[in-house]
Amino acid sequence: MGKDIIWTVALLFCSHINVAQIDKNATRETKALYKNLTTIAKDHILFGHQHATEYGHGWTADADRSDVKSVTGSHPAVIGVDFSGFSGVPADEVAKTAGSLKKNVEDTYNRGGITTVAWHFPNPASGGGFYWKDSVSVAAMALIKPGGSHHEKYKEILKTIADFANSAKGKDGAAVPMIFRPYHEFDGDWFWWGKGHTSKEDFIAVWRFTVSYLRDDLNVHNFIYAFSPDNKFTSEADFLERYPGDEWVDMVGMDNYGDFGRDGKYNLEAGLGKLKIVSDYAKKANKLAAFTETGLETVPNPDWWTEILLKTLKAEKMNLAYVLVWRNDTKSPTHFYAPFPGQVSAPDFVKFYNDPYTFFESDLKDIYK
Repeated sequence: MGKDIIWTVALLFCSHINVAQIDKNATRETKALYKNLTTIAKDHILFGHQHATEYGHGWTADADRSDVKSVTGSHPAVIGVDFSGFSGVPADEVAKTAGSLKKNVEDTYNRGGITTVAWHFPNPASGGGFYWKDSVSVAAMALIKPGGSHHEKYKEILKTIADFANSAKGKDGAAVPMIFRPYHEFDGDWFWWGKGHTSKEDFIAVWRFTVSYLRDDLNVHNFIYAFSPDNKFTSEADFLERYPGDEWVDMVGMDNYGDFGRDGKYNLEAGLGKLKIVSDYAKKANKLAAFTETGLETVPNPDWWTEILLKTLKAEKMNLAYVLVWRNDTKSPTHFYAPFPGQVSAPDFVKFYNDPYTFFESDLKDIYK
């Protein structure tokens, strides 16, 4: 059975899916995306790539281009963008960033693709950017929570995000749905919001405020909220250690490079076990689940896509909506996670693309209906 036929059959059952979105006033298109992702995850997985259409290996800002499309003929189904440029820089730079990003997000929607948003949030209370830098960074989560010294500043930053979310419109006039994934990899110490720099209570307080302020005060109704630690957990209890509660999360996920070949180390059994924890919790809590970040830098393993990634994804019955690999830098000859024409793993990636289990943008039909 071809991908188009499978997808059409799946849509026939979509209206019977019970969904539990945390925004009861979500737009029609956002509700449809949520519901369709729930359906797709039962038998397929969407492929995603960070910054896929903004730039790639040796190029930037080319119309309707991605390295993935150059290899397969289709863009990724899920395209990652970032709100990193929405604070910590002059207002004119924020406006310029928002303008180019808005076009990217709208173009993806108009083609029928999906946007997911990371947030490499520059520290709002110190220098050091989004990474933790000793003697420079300050523990800002306690400062931006309600009652904190930088809470009002944080509200202004969230207003910038809300303005963007409410301004991004498709050619049909609808607000573009986005999977918003703030404060990712919080179980590590490399970001200023990481576990070593904030208490569990402050992390949860900031998460809940972020959702409530965007949704209830700033009328953002086109976000699906995703919770994604790194791969440091080994049990459901570990995974949920900083979980803000089912009423504050739409999607659960995991970022995991370490078990999938980073530094030449593979522990696929561990990687699968962690994915299963994520998927099992999503099923139990009636949430979406995703493999929110992974990849192998430079993809030196010519069979990585089918022998490592795809085999792991298909090893157990997991309901994962998408898997996203990291970006292809435009200048670095080695910082890339998806193949481009001539790259050693490109032939295997075509096999990955052709597998009925994987969906790319060209496989999506009426994802917002």
